[in-house]
Amino acid sequence: MIKSSEMEIVTPGQLDYATAIVLQESYSKAIIAGTGPEVLILLEHPHVITLGRGFHKENLLMSAELLAEKGIAVEETGRGGDVTYHGPGQVVGYPILNISQKPDRHLYLRNWEELMIRTVADFGIQADRKSGMTGIWVNDEKIGAIGGRVVRWVTSHGFALNVNTDLKYFDYIVPCGIKQYGVTSLQKLLGHEVPIQEVHASLIKNFEITFNRRVEK
Repeated sequence: MIKSSEMEIVTPGQLDYATAIVLQESYSKAIIAGTGPEVLILLEHPHVITLGRGFHKENLLMSAELLAEKGIAVEETGRGGDVTYHGPGQVVGYPILNISQKPDRHLYLRNWEELMIRTVADFGIQADRKSGMTGIWVNDEKIGAIGGRVVRWVTSHGFALNVNTDLKYFDYIVPCGIKQYGVTSLQKLLGHEVPIQEVHASLIKNFEITFNRRVEK
């Protein structure tokens, strides 16, 4: 855990989805009450498929019962977006930030895209946005997804960056409801595993730049 008077980075390792929701809520309530710092949580989840507020049932390609037999949980969630997958080897970031000084949801999402673009560039990968969509792509394969929530201008939920992700798990869904594009990962593009701690370090560095926050090292 890295702390400063303004910003806290929390890295609990692998955490189940329900526990992560409770953790986010506790930090959100503290910020709203004026008693806690802003936080960026960086973690991994066990295999889970999450259904956002924009979920369409046809984008879940297998029943929850069959997915459970494969060790994959299915969770409804309050974030925006459709359906996505989280699992080991994927870095999930939950920013709990007060954006009331710049109350712009569109800018907030674009900043997360910029942060992920900068991060994969640190590993020699060029990623870009696609017009009318949220997230980042390498050619026609998505490497970073975003699904956020803003309550009283305090953010929660966030982004998922495929690092060493086993991409076969995306076969059980239509990721984010987008049929025409595939998914990729840093490991697939580079041909080797990428240390998660190096990705965390890059994300934190680029977070400070993109969101104009300071974290003491």
